[in-house]
Amino acid sequence: MSLRINAEAPDFTAESTHGTIRFHDWIGDGWAILFSHPKDFTPVCTTELGYMAGLAPEFEKRNCKIIALSVDPVQDHERWSKDIEETQGHSVTYPMIGDPDLKVAKLYDMLPEDAGDTSEGRTPADNATVRAVFVIGPDKKIKATLTYPMSTGRNFNEVLRLLDSCQLTAKHQVATPANWRQGEDVIIAGSVSDEQAREKYPEGWKAPKPYIRIVAQPQ
Repeated sequence: MSLRINAEAPDFTAESTHGTIRFHDWIGDGWAILFSHPKDFTPVCTTELGYMAGLAPEFEKRNCKIIALSVDPVQDHERWSKDIEETQGHSVTYPMIGDPDLKVAKLYDMLPEDAGDTSEGRTPADNATVRAVFVIGPDKKIKATLTYPMSTGRNFNEVLRLLDSCQLTAKHQVATPANWRQGEDVIIAGSVSDEQAREKYPEGWKAPKPYIRIVAQPQ
């Protein structure tokens, strides 16, 4: 199954370091970040899980839950989390999903159906495609995805920025320009006519071209 933006995030039930997770129930009425890893006790992923743990309060402020997935059993996650805290300085307080039968990885199209049904004996290279980030909205639909190679650590500040943009544009009829950050000017969505825009922005907007209408970020 190919997952695209606005597709429903597949629901599942799986064991995690926080017990049994029923994914859609766990998300509740807020946002969620699901980020995956090819193997426990791998160096790049260790830095990623630790950095995400440090950012956890920022995601919480945005009503967004964090959940990690790695193609290994929960018992391994629990041992790995101790290494993460020791080496990265942050305790992993969010759940880590165990996926030893590869079901969730396949459900999210990160591994092919013929990949087998066990993580035992598989190397990180075998699971190299399990390196995705899914931003999921309160409607349980996928709002954005990112995929990185194993050799490149993910930029979780960018994930936070992406979440800010997704939340803002879900609430207001605007788009965010390149490298936008919270508080900066935004672009009036193309679906909004000039007449509608004048009602919403009576003070007007900057327009270097008729199709680029720039306004202050709405609150």
